[in-house]
Amino acid sequence: MLDSATTQVIEPVPPQPPSRRHARGLSVLISGLLTVLLAGTALVAVEPLRRPLPAPTVTRTLPASTIIPGTPPAVPWPKTGQAALSVEGLGSLGTSGGSNPVPIASVAKVMTAYLILTEHPLKRGQQGPKLTVSAKQAAAYPRELARGESLVPVVAGAVFTERQALQAVLLPSANNMARILAAWDAGSVEAFVAKMNDTAAALGMTHTHYTDPAGLDPDTMSTAVDQVILARKAMQLPAFAEIVAQKKATLPIAGIVQNYNSLVGQDGVVGIKTGSTDEAGGCLVFAAVVKVGGRKITVVGAVLGQPGANTPVQLDRVFRATRPLVRTAAAAITVHSIVQAGDQVATVRGPLGASTTINASKDLTVVGWPGMRVRLDIDIPAVPARLPAKAEHGRVSAVVGEGTPVATALRTGVRLEAPSTWDRIRQHR
Repeated sequence: MLDSATTQVIEPVPPQPPSRRHARGLSVLISGLLTVLLAGTALVAVEPLRRPLPAPTVTRTLPASTIIPGTPPAVPWPKTGQAALSVEGLGSLGTSGGSNPVPIASVAKVMTAYLILTEHPLKRGQQGPKLTVSAKQAAAYPRELARGESLVPVVAGAVFTERQALQAVLLPSANNMARILAAWDAGSVEAFVAKMNDTAAALGMTHTHYTDPAGLDPDTMSTAVDQVILARKAMQLPAFAEIVAQKKATLPIAGIVQNYNSLVGQDGVVGIKTGSTDEAGGCLVFAAVVKVGGRKITVVGAVLGQPGANTPVQLDRVFRATRPLVRTAAAAITVHSIVQAGDQVATVRGPLGASTTINASKDLTVVGWPGMRVRLDIDIPAVPARLPAKAEHGRVSAVVGEGTPVATALRTGVRLEAPSTWDRIRQHR
């Protein structure tokens, strides 16, 4: 018999616990990994914050110009001769009759008076220096009268102030006083005429030529457009504007003299000068003041070459041709609203979708007539990242023709906010 086998039980041996040194190493490794992970996460979050935000952009939504709506005025131009019509600060209402130079008769005296007053300025009401009529000038009076000229009586030794002499030239249209003033200023009539032509060239009156200071010579020629250029300059001289607006004046020897321009005081007419000869027909350069929107606006025009058998008929016809022009201009010039309060002028786009609008704070109105082009300019400073609602920011202006700009402030719409830190981080995740 075999002996019974003896069974041996082997107990499992548990693993040895890690040494304290090994545990410390593992902890350091784990901590390092966590540090790196957190640092990476922080870098990802901080990096977008380091980048500068782009500046808000402004996009204009207002057009650069617009047209005053409505039907342009139909100007009743004379059927014969030439005419031109201009509105101070706005521009031309048009012309008729072409641009060939024609005789202008006593309208030439506008240049005579303009030259005298630019070289010998007078304030309003001021009489100025005195000039004495020479024996030669007085002796010419009977011959001038026999020729049927427009004159004021003079005698040797008569004394006129500069203002009185200009009144004689501009109101009863005295040819002899125009010549006396010319010689007083330049030493001779011929030298003064040369100055007239130099001045015309300097003013851009390219179709004008003077041969005498009175306009009696039919070779003194110009155009309606050129005479409007001169009239606008002359009316800027206070003494000139004051004299041509007078209906009468009192002069030495002559006594009370009347203004030949019978339109003065009607329809706002404040001057300027008549003219009439057989060659020139009836001529008138005129100025009228109209009130529009609380403003006084000057209309300047010229009508030349109106037919007639004599001076009274010629002047009557030129007055009849002028009245409709003045009235049409006065009716055409009105106030127009171009931009209304609250109208959007521009949009503002900030970073990450922020936005607002730039709007007109008040109505922007201009004076003009239908069909005129209005230039619209905006001035908007750089927009910061934050901008409150309804904050004044920039201006919008409108310019019509030759006029001075009119402007109103611009204001923001809703508040423009800079992106938050979280928005910036989230945008770059």
